[in-house]
Amino acid sequence: MSDDRNGSGRGSWAYWLLLIPFIALLWVPSYNAVEPRWHGIPFFYWYQFLWVFISSGLTAFVYFVTERK
Repeated sequence: MSDDRNGSGRGSWAYWLLLIPFIALLWVPSYNAVEPRWHGIPFFYWYQFLWVFISSGLTAFVYFVTERK
């Protein structure tokens, strides 16, 4: 097995995926709106709630890709 201390190797690219939700939620002007509504819920709220599921999926993916055996 290779030494993965320097960040190179199996799955190191996957950690960059964790930046996607971070950037998407920090860029507030992209979702600072009331419309479109979804079942009466303003866009501002359901967009953030959607990212809860997207983030957990990305985190699980990164975990399984970088898991050591």
